[in-house]
Amino acid sequence: MSFNVEEFINRYKERAEAVKNRSIPPVGGDDRMAFIKQAETDFQDYMIIADSEFTVEEDYLVFKYKLDS
Repeated sequence: MSFNVEEFINRYKERAEAVKNRSIPPVGGDDRMAFIKQAETDFQDYMIIADSEFTVEEDYLVFKYKLDS
């Protein structure tokens, strides 16, 4: 099995878009706020990977993300 980094990055972009576009379930109060907070965290995490530069160094896949992006 070969690992395709571009496909990997694209999957993270798709996941970020899915999180961004998913609807909020009909919950209220604390559950609603927890759902929104988790969605924001998921989106941020997926976009960090999707927007990273990458290199392969000594058989390691290395992601570089500028923190002030």
